Amino acid sequence: MNTNVPEKYPRVQEISDAQRIRIVKEIFSTVTGKYDFLNRLLSLRRDVAWRKFAAKKMRFFQTRRYLDVACGTGDLSIAAAHMHPDISVTGLDFVNEMVAAAKDKVQKKNLAGRIQIMEGDALHLPFEDNRFDVAGIAFGIRNIPDRARALSEMLRVVVPGGQVMILEMTFVQNRFFKWIYYVYLNFLLPAFAKIFSKNPAAYTYLADSIMNFPSPGQFAKILEEAGMVHVEKYSLTFGITWLHVGRKAMGNRQ
Repeated sequence: MNTNVPEKYPRVQEISDAQRIRIVKEIFSTVTGKYDFLNRLLSLRRDVAWRKFAAKKMRFFQTRRYLDVACGTGDLSIAAAHMHPDISVTGLDFVNEMVAAAKDKVQKKNLAGRIQIMEGDALHLPFEDNRFDVAGIAFGIRNIPDRARALSEMLRVVVPGGQVMILEMTFVQNRFFKWIYYVYLNFLLPAFAKIFSKNPAAYTYLADSIMNFPSPGQFAKILEEAGMVHVEKYSLTFGITWLHVGRKAMGNRQ
């Protein structure tokens, strides 16, 4: 693990794609130890409910396989496995420390026979076309600069009629909650991170990435531009998080 963490990261809008990838990899290699704890604390455990909601929306009808892209410590993989006892799950992440943490968690929950965790790149998924009924990503798409490529890859590996699911935080659109959320992201979250994280600058960067993520309507259009059909979106917890679900057209074999 890199212990020489910076006091501050550049703003999302000020860096190149290559710099952003390097920063994201550094961030997630340095926050692994407290990652789950801070997720629960900073979301008041709503992140558990959000993943459970996403897992409920998954539909398995052909391969009985689920792909969890940018799986982190494996929470969505595990939620899917619990919700659908007859599926097999593959979790993939490009940060070695996260892969190790996910494997350990899966082992402790006695799910190693159903969940495979591996290191891999969301922009070059190491799977053939039409392998999974569902491909999902939770709180990871905003950290991928080439979102169009990542979405295209997820669409490629699901079967015709299969789902691509994106669970992601965005800046609240509601006027009443907008200022509260702004204060939370820019002041309260960094304060908690300074207490509990070895890399508090990571959470300032992640807050900035939330504020710069497309609105739910804009992101739905991005899914459609990637080739998805029947795109649906669900607001969770006053619009702090949204679940987007797109499908692969029935006639599309790639």
